Amino acid sequence: MNSSADAPIDDIADLTVADRIDALLPQTQCRRCGFDGCRPYAQAVASGAAAINRCPPGGSAGIAALAALLGCESLPLDRECGSEDDPGVAWIDAQACIGCARCLPPCPVDAIVGAQRYLHTVLESRCNGCQLCLSSCPVDCIVMRPRAAGGTAPTAAENRSRYESRRERTQHSARALAALLAERKRLAAAGSGSQ
Repeated sequence: MNSSADAPIDDIADLTVADRIDALLPQTQCRRCGFDGCRPYAQAVASGAAAINRCPPGGSAGIAALAALLGCESLPLDRECGSEDDPGVAWIDAQACIGCARCLPPCPVDAIVGAQRYLHTVLESRCNGCQLCLSSCPVDCIVMRPRAAGGTAPTAAENRSRYESRRERTQHSARALAALLAERKRLAAAGSGSQ
């Protein structure tokens, strides 16, 4: 579990309970808690809709930190969500990769690099072990392997920064595509109106 000291907090008094919970989470965005990322899970815990023991990457240390924050009893990790053991890093078998690029969108921290019809690879220093890429591969060429000797998982701050950068980039791309489509529709309507 990465400490809350990894998360940028300017004035803790201004933070909501969900913000404080989110600051304690490892920011892997793995969805093993049953929610669509760390922030939705934090909001669910804050509202009482989810238990504090559903974050395998945070493990027992994370559960203890959440219990201390919320003034409640610590619970064992909900085994339905997985194990707190380090899942390692994703690895792509170069001989089997077909370059379909289906592994790129699910990676919340841009740890996979490559392009359509080209070999993909995982940047081990960025991979947080979320495992979201595994099910996206149609040829099962992605597996989890132990981290290299001396390798460490990214911190919560690194995960958050990469996730936010990726989210901003994808939102910008979506806005640009929507603007392009709107302009094409406008031009098509103007062209059909002049006939």
